[in-house]
Amino acid sequence: MNEVNWQEFSAALAMLGLTPQESHRERFALYCALLQEYNERVNLTAIVDEGEIWRKHFLDSLSSLLVLPRRGSGIDIGSGAGFPGLPLAIVCEDLQFTLLDSLRKRVGFLQEVIDKLSLGERVVALHGRAEDLAHLESMRGKFDFAVSRAVAKFAVLCELSLPFVKTGGLFIAMKGPRAHEEIEEAGNAVRRLGGGKAWIVPWQLPGSMEERVLVVVPKEFPTEKRYPRRAGTPEKNPLQ
Repeated sequence: MNEVNWQEFSAALAMLGLTPQESHRERFALYCALLQEYNERVNLTAIVDEGEIWRKHFLDSLSSLLVLPRRGSGIDIGSGAGFPGLPLAIVCEDLQFTLLDSLRKRVGFLQEVIDKLSLGERVVALHGRAEDLAHLESMRGKFDFAVSRAVAKFAVLCELSLPFVKTGGLFIAMKGPRAHEEIEEAGNAVRRLGGGKAWIVPWQLPGSMEERVLVVVPKEFPTEKRYPRRAGTPEKNPLQ
C-alpha cells in the first residue's frame, strides 16, 4: 500500500482508538498479497483491488472494535477469507480468536495466513459447521464474544453464534443498513436463544457513502441444548 493510502488507513485506525504500528502495516500488506494470490486458485472474494481490500475488508472488519472488547476470546462464525477475525487479531494482541468455516479450502488459506503472519499462538482456524461444533462441551458457552460478517438472516446468525457465547458475553453481527427489519423479525428468536435486546451502532465506511451497522446482542442466559438445530435447518427454517 502506498504512503498516502497508509496515512488514510492510519487515520481511520486512530478514529477507532488504535495506534497504527509498522507491524500492522507489514502484516496487512502480507495478508493482502496472500489473499490476491490465493484468490486466483480458490474463490475467496470478488474484491481484488489492493486499495479496496484494505478499505472494504480490513477497515470494515475493524469497525467492530466500536463495540467489541479488546481482550479475551472470540469466535468468528463463517470466517471465509478471515473477516473480521484476522484483522482484529492483527491489531489487538490481547485477543484470542477461533476462525470457523465450513469449507476446507478456505480454512487452508486461513491457516497459511496465520502461519505467515506468526499469529499461531493466538489464532486458530477450524474446519466445521457451527451447528455441530456448538454442541461440543469444549466450545459451547466458552467465548467472551462471537462475531459474524457472513451473509445470512439475523435470526440464522444468532442461532449459529449465541450458543458459543458465555453468559455476560456479546454477539456482534456486521450488517447492511437495512438490518432494522431483520432485528424486528428476529426478536422472539433471540430471546429463545438466550440473547437480550439487540441494539445497533451505525457507521460509515471511510472514503465512501456506504452505510454499515453493527448489531449487538448481549448473552443473558445459557442457550437451550436443542439449539443450534441440525446442519442446514437454521437457514431453511429460521426461528420465529
